[in-house]
Amino acid sequence: MFTGIIEAKRPVTSLAHKDEGIDFRVDLGPLAADCGLGDSIAINGCCLTVASLQGSEVEFHAGRETLDLTHLGTLVAGDEVNIERSLRFGDQLGGHLVSGHVDGTGRVVAIETEPSQTVMRFEIPSRLQDQVILKGSVALDGISLTVTEHEANIIAVALIPHTMAITNLGTKVVGDPIHVETDMIGKWIQRQAMPVVEQLKSLAEKVKKGDQND
Repeated sequence: MFTGIIEAKRPVTSLAHKDEGIDFRVDLGPLAADCGLGDSIAINGCCLTVASLQGSEVEFHAGRETLDLTHLGTLVAGDEVNIERSLRFGDQLGGHLVSGHVDGTGRVVAIETEPSQTVMRFEIPSRLQDQVILKGSVALDGISLTVTEHEANIIAVALIPHTMAITNLGTKVVGDPIHVETDMIGKWIQRQAMPVVEQLKSLAEKVKKGDQND
């Protein structure tokens, strides 16, 4: 479990493509000091397991299913990725509850730089648009952000200079991919509510047909 509060952006040092996925290393710098084998770390919002450690370099494996749902397969050595270690009991929940299970990929469609903030707009998969609400939380490349605009499958967020500096959003350009994870609480509510909605729709159809037959 994560909070979407990025600890640092760190460089990919090597990457090897294999039939079953990719193996890649990230130099975590001082963040590697308390990492161990089997630990969960979010890389651009994707929860991965520490496979090996060598100094400050940590190796991860991403399988085919992970590559199908993320843009990790496009990484190259030198790319900087967002890092967040897993939440511990007693830690502050500064962002929102983030599982590290990416729902899909979107892309940057606009960047507007203003004196005190940067507004970025993203196109997200249409199947996720009902899981995002105005002023609600969304994780983009693992960053907990507040939705400031929402129209169909286009969302916008306003970013302060600190966020642009400490995360990889500061290097994004129009067209770049982005990991999207919608709010897990909203997904559970939607899952529980949908059967009721479908029942109400069915009842409404029956009532409508009854009125037409009168």
